[in-house]
Formats: sequence, C-alpha cells, structure tokens
Amino acid sequence: MNRLWLLLCLPAFIFGTQLEKWDLEPGVWQASLHRKDGANIVFNFEVKDSARQKLVYVLNANDRMLVDDVKIQGDSIFIKMPFFDSEFRAAFTKEGGIQGNWIRHLADRDVSIPFTAAHNVRQRFVQHEAAKGNVSGRWSTWFTTPGKNDSSYAVGEFKQQGNIVHGTFLTPTGDYRFLEGIVDGDTLKLSTFDGSHAYYFTALVKNNTLENGIFYAGIGDGKEQWTAVKDDKAALPDEKALASVKPGNSQLDFTFPDINGKKVSIKDKRFQNKVVVITIMGSWCPNCMDETGFLSEWYKANKARGVEVIGLSYERTTDFAKSQKSLQGFLKRFDVRYPVLITGVTTSDPERTEKTLPQITKIKGFPTTIFVDKKGNVREVHTGFSGPGTGEHFETFKKEFNDLVDGLLTEK
Repeated sequence: MNRLWLLLCLPAFIFGTQLEKWDLEPGVWQASLHRKDGANIVFNFEVKDSARQKLVYVLNANDRMLVDDVKIQGDSIFIKMPFFDSEFRAAFTKEGGIQGNWIRHLADRDVSIPFTAAHNVRQRFVQHEAAKGNVSGRWSTWFTTPGKNDSSYAVGEFKQQGNIVHGTFLTPTGDYRFLEGIVDGDTLKLSTFDGSHAYYFTALVKNNTLENGIFYAGIGDGKEQWTAVKDDKAALPDEKALASVKPGNSQLDFTFPDINGKKVSIKDKRFQNKVVVITIMGSWCPNCMDETGFLSEWYKANKARGVEVIGLSYERTTDFAKSQKSLQGFLKRFDVRYPVLITGVTTSDPERTEKTLPQITKIKGFPTTIFVDKKGNVREVHTGFSGPGTGEHFETFKKEFNDLVDGLLTEK
C-alpha cells in the first residue's frame, strides 16, 4: 500500500511527461502575420491581468482596442476579436512565445495565415539605421494594382518624431485608421491590425516624394504599388458629391427587421417630426466601427433633443441568423441603443442600393450617412467617415455633424 502511494505521488516528469502551467504573460508583445511572400505584417499587443481574466489590448499608434475573449486551455490559447468575426488559435512554445494561426470567418469559408508572437518586445520594426528623412505632412498618393491600368487616389497624413511615424491614409470613402511605424534609414515602414485591417506599407523616402511603395494587404498575396508627392494642399472630393437623393424622391420608404427580428419602418411614429440620422454600415467594416462608436455616445447625449438614429446593416450574407450573430457583439461593445436593421442584402450585391434605398444614387462607400429633416425629407448624404485615426479631421467632422443637426433641429 505504501509503495503504491509513493508511485502515485511521484512527479510526472519521472515518467517523461512533465506537467507545465502555461500562461499569457502580462506586458507588451510583438506579433507577426506571416505572408507567403515574406512581407510579414507586424503589430503589438499588451496583456493585462484583471480579476482573474486576461485582457488583450491591440496597439496601433494612439489606439488601444480591447479584446476580452481570451481562453487558455492546456498549452493552447484562443483569442476572439471583438469585431469582424476573426480569431487567433495558437499554442505556447517552449521559448515563451505563441505560434498558431489568425483565422477570418467569411460568409462562405474560413481563411487563415500563420501567426507568431514574442513576449517583452515593444518595438514594432527593427531600427537598422537612423532616419534619413522626415515624412511629416500631407501627401498626394496614388495606389495601383500590378498588371492593371486603374489607380485610386488617397491623401497620406503623417507625423514623425525621431524615427517614429504615426498617421493614416484618407480616401473618399473613409480612412485606413491608425498606422504606426518607423523611417529606417531611407525606408518608410507602416503597419496596422484591428481584426479586419491587416496592412503593411513600405516606400523609399526621397526628399518630397515617396517612391517604390508597396502596400501588402492581409491574408493571401494581395498587394498594390503606391507613390506619393508631398502636397500641403492635397484634398479629397467633397463627401456630399459621391451620393445624393434622386430628383423627386426626397423621402425614403423602407422597412427591415431589427436585430431581434422586429420590423421597423422609417414611417413609424417614433421617427415622425424628428431629425433622423441614417447610417449605412456593416459589422465587417472598420470605419463603420469607428462611426458606430461616435454615434452611440452622440445618441445617448442628444436623444432628448428630438433626434433619432437608424443603422441599416449590409452584411456578407443574406442569412438573417448569420447576420444577426455578426452584429450582436458589434452592437454590444458600443452599447448601441438605437435600432440597427438587417437589410438582408449583401455588401457585394451590385443592386444593393436599388433593393434597399431606391430613392438615392449608388451607395459608393461604407459608412454612408443620410440626414433627414423633421418633415421626412433627405437633406444631405455624406459618403465615408473621418474617424479618430485622422486627428484634426475627426474633430472637424464632429463640428460639422453637430452644426448640421443643430440647424435641422431649429427648423419648424
């Protein structure tokens, strides 16, 4: 009996299976998404312990995205992103790191890319040389796809201190959110990751130009070429010129189910004699995430003034249950208290406008915001959103948004 007791109490490593307690150590980590072409997309995250719960903050410039769905099971770790239906599935390594995959759940399939992370690595990119140039300022930028004749225009805005660079690209339909990186010698390196955006930009810095730029986008082999010229007057098209109400169709008429399946119509009594802000959005859209964060807080502060907000969601599937599931976490995170309706039309449907809002011209970007006066007439349609990653442009947006709504509220 005594000998049996001794055998049961012997440490497991004597039998060749040492038991280990794996843990996601607090502190800053450096993560890499490993593309097949070797252009790894690098970002940082911070781990904190809170009430026996692991919290992860994805770090991009001044942004800290909270991720609170973190599970450790044996030597495995599962991190579910709060938006965009993506997650990390990985295992701890003997060296104290993490290795696995970042997985995106699309409407019809899953796609993934290898992922690793190292603890106590605060740098984003390795600095080999002191910065030989300064990219602070405003840049006229052109993106082109290899083998195609088409190009798209954007405005780059960067701030550089020493070798560290923060900034973004502004486009007619939104922005690239928070980009962070360095100037390493004569090379600009920028990246971002938020669960949807997984971007890496490189370019050669030559006085007032950025040359031989390559933009690597996420999972797969997607990439574009880009160049930029420093231009303090670089500007985008008027956001009000990309979509508008059709002549003779000043009033909208739609009915769609909300997140709980209840039918809601713009003609409902709740919206009569009120200023109504309608946002065309989707749970897959990072700029929509930023706009939802703004609108949710704005609505709580202004609802009593006689305003309403309606979200019209265009998801990646026509399946109501799948769309509902995608939206639930999105709306919970921002404590959204205005109705968000599921249109049942996909974002990729070429007839998405005609099927849902035939009174306006083509929806060209997400989000798009429609302002309706107290008489039910569409007064303005704004395409795109300048989010918090755009700095002063976000402040300008908030002022113009409030000025417009204030003006509509004063009308009888």
